[in-house]
Amino acid sequence: MVTYKVTVSTGNILNATTFSSVSIKLVGTDGESERTWLLSFKWLISFLRGAVSSFNVYCPTSLGKLVLIELDKQHLPFFPEDSWFPAKVEVKAPEGDTYHFPIYRWITDNEVNRFREGTALKVFDDDHHLGQYTREQELKKRAEDYVWDIYDAEIPHHIKAVKAISLPAEVQFSFTKTAEFAFTLATALAELNLKGLDDSEERWDDLDAINRVFFSKDPAVSEYVQKHWKEDALFASQFLNGVNPMMIRRCTVLPENFPVTDAMVFLHGQGSLKEEMKKGNIFLCDYQSLDGLEANTINGKKQYLMAPLVLFHKTPEDKLMPIAIQLKQTPADDNPIFFPTDSEYDWLMAKIFVRSADFIEHQLNTHLLRTHLLAEVFAVSLLRNLPMVHPLYKLLVPHTRYTLQINVLARNRLISEGGIFSQFTSCGKSMITVLQRSLASVTYSSLCIPDNIAERGLQDVPNFYYRDDGLRLWSIINKFVKGVLNYYYDTDAEVQKDSELQKWIQDIFEHGFLSQTGNGIPQRFTTVAELIKFVTMVIFTCSAQHSAVNTGQYDYCGWMPNTPSTLQLPPPTTKGTTDETTMLHTLPDVNTTVQSMASLWLLSKSSSDFVAFGQYPEEHFIEEVICQLIKDFQRRLALLSATIKIRNQTLEIPYTYMDPAEFENSVAI
Repeated sequence: MVTYKVTVSTGNILNATTFSSVSIKLVGTDGESERTWLLSFKWLISFLRGAVSSFNVYCPTSLGKLVLIELDKQHLPFFPEDSWFPAKVEVKAPEGDTYHFPIYRWITDNEVNRFREGTALKVFDDDHHLGQYTREQELKKRAEDYVWDIYDAEIPHHIKAVKAISLPAEVQFSFTKTAEFAFTLATALAELNLKGLDDSEERWDDLDAINRVFFSKDPAVSEYVQKHWKEDALFASQFLNGVNPMMIRRCTVLPENFPVTDAMVFLHGQGSLKEEMKKGNIFLCDYQSLDGLEANTINGKKQYLMAPLVLFHKTPEDKLMPIAIQLKQTPADDNPIFFPTDSEYDWLMAKIFVRSADFIEHQLNTHLLRTHLLAEVFAVSLLRNLPMVHPLYKLLVPHTRYTLQINVLARNRLISEGGIFSQFTSCGKSMITVLQRSLASVTYSSLCIPDNIAERGLQDVPNFYYRDDGLRLWSIINKFVKGVLNYYYDTDAEVQKDSELQKWIQDIFEHGFLSQTGNGIPQRFTTVAELIKFVTMVIFTCSAQHSAVNTGQYDYCGWMPNTPSTLQLPPPTTKGTTDETTMLHTLPDVNTTVQSMASLWLLSKSSSDFVAFGQYPEEHFIEEVICQLIKDFQRRLALLSATIKIRNQTLEIPYTYMDPAEFENSVAI
């Protein structure tokens, strides 16, 4: 008779405890144990939250190398039905070897659940018949649990789930997250002391009235925005370090539909656009994707959304400043080009219309499509096509945490017909059109920050902290991913013959990018280098990029005049006709403003079960080499975080959105 010592760790999260009876079967290369009930003198507390309990399993002879365990949870009479969240099981064999079985998932049923030994194995390395059998079984079950669905035929597909509660338990919010994320405007309105204003369809009387309801989330940013929002320097800096740093690009040739001349922007012949473009000092933002959209109707009033063009100049003092704004795409007498030399309110109104257009471009393209929807595609394909034992599953699953549920909630409550988004933005019925146009414009290079920065010609723009921090993060992530994947894939041929890996990228290409060719998105992987770059992009998108375009929403949009979610008068067609009253009548009504503030407040909050980027409380990898790579990764991230914090002490507006200590592994909000 031989003895196996079994140690079971229950997760340290709310409601992880079970009072059910738990049994285990050990499966090895030379046999399997009898099913053994895990009983001890401390039975009722063996599987409490955070408990680590040990048991003995006896077998007539050695089972050989352990490859699998089976766990079975049976409800007991007189106890309520419950779920259990085992973290891991460790088994010490009589030969002295210790086998690790990562679990980290809810067991909600009374069925037999099988879990593989923790060594990462690609499909062609997993040649034992038991391993192959359970691998296929697991993927069959996952294909039933994670089904693709179509919200609109021309935007990325998503998981089929009518409500968040219908998602598999393993991807649902924790109890803590669920309790804190009561996604209602009422909650946020109460937190911001805005109750009673959400049904007021009145206009704002003056800026002081807006100031009285403004609540500062981060004084270093949001209060600065409130005080300086009219200034050209802040207007320009937001295109580099605000929540949408993805629009601006170096301009080498003026668009034909933006007829700016030297005389318009350089007084007394003191400069030349051609010469400044040659020096790399002229930059452009073009919102062509918003042209021709049907604007919303709010409070019975037609709203207005422009498709502006904005020209910037880098001054000899290395400051980026706006020099010309055209609010519609087609030049015309009633579509004047505005300049800083115009009257105060002509120029301010032009900037307000630009910021409002940027709000829509940011929310639907930069934020929703390019982080949330793509992250969901990456996650669903991972969960459908890669078993838990696959090294890529182990690497990427922490970067899928909460993403599916947050997106189900967004589809049901935010972007659905009649949802919250349609109640306070200028876009309304045109949301899907914007998403369709945006997906059609996505390229692989635009998702990879080194390529994106180079393509936009922004390598040497001063004071561009999104670029600086983002490139360092990409490099750190890439080094980590390269170390992990090079450990498991010795040759390009191994990548090519990994059928599970190829199915993962094929699903992403088909369901995420709708099989569109010409955008550079890979349809399959042929080299290890291709795989490393794509996985780097996935991790960067789900973590750092999402933080860059999400976390600062309230900082820059909470003070409504800086970034109005909608505007309710058309732009001026003749210069010299605007004043403060015109501006106040153009800004959104009281209820629209507070709904926007409350929504952005919610979307910018993190929960108390926040897990900082690069921290992996769930130990999916057991190989010493990979564990060391993780420690090296965390050390580099800590060094970058310290560097960013030191840099920020010298900045008038600190840039914290890509500090790895400040954002999560996944799209979790």
